[in-house]
Amino acid sequence: MSPPWGDDMTITTFRFGALLGAVLLASPAVAQKGPAPSFTSLTPDVIGLGCAPVMAVAPPVKALRITGGQDTGHRRIFGQGDLITINAGTNGNMEVGREYFVRRPIAERGMKPSASKPAVIQTVGWVRVYAVDDDMSLVTVTHGCDTIEVGDYLEPFATPAVPMASANRNKPDRNNYGHVMLGSDRRTSFGKGDYMVVDRGSSHDVTPGMQFVLYRNTKLPENFLYDLGEAVAVDVRDDTATLLITVSRDAVQTGDFVAMRKEK
Repeated sequence: MSPPWGDDMTITTFRFGALLGAVLLASPAVAQKGPAPSFTSLTPDVIGLGCAPVMAVAPPVKALRITGGQDTGHRRIFGQGDLITINAGTNGNMEVGREYFVRRPIAERGMKPSASKPAVIQTVGWVRVYAVDDDMSLVTVTHGCDTIEVGDYLEPFATPAVPMASANRNKPDRNNYGHVMLGSDRRTSFGKGDYMVVDRGSSHDVTPGMQFVLYRNTKLPENFLYDLGEAVAVDVRDDTATLLITVSRDAVQTGDFVAMRKEK
């Protein structure tokens, strides 16, 4: 008998019972796997931007979420090739083949995200819908930035557009310093090639591709700020922006200053 998705491996909507029975008969493995992962066609800079952190006051209240896996044991952490359950199916207009970012809010321990204490929103990967039932669906990992866990939420996938860095080399605006906030996993130290979030966004006239200069106050009297390096804005929100560090002369740390090279 042909498998429920057909000889050409094109997946169609079907009942979970048929899927699970076919997988169990085909393999003695405890964990049920999806199709073998294929190599991504995305370039490293696009993948890096897709995995980069952003800040938010709170994650969405009503969202698609990871609810579990397909294993005989109880697992909460998943990786490439695992079949993962999400909390939406055909009754929620879910369709096979759709792709989603998987994201996780990471707030300060014991604190709820707020305007004064925003959470780092970490993209832990993206997934593709493999099979759908009435109220649930199975997804497989297309790319993993980190492990995927029960409770992580989903947002529609769109290939990140890497902004072209501005050629503007105007003097940095030293009358309106911003500050380095945090990075993925609430990191507080960064180097060349790392992404970090700063407290300047579109409300401060930041635009994608804008160049920044990074400084540290060495707190020495009658001295200039120390020029740590440079960065470029790759994702801009209302009050925050994610920067990619392009030059670092020393480790960049939370609290260091950032100055925009604003257009004249």
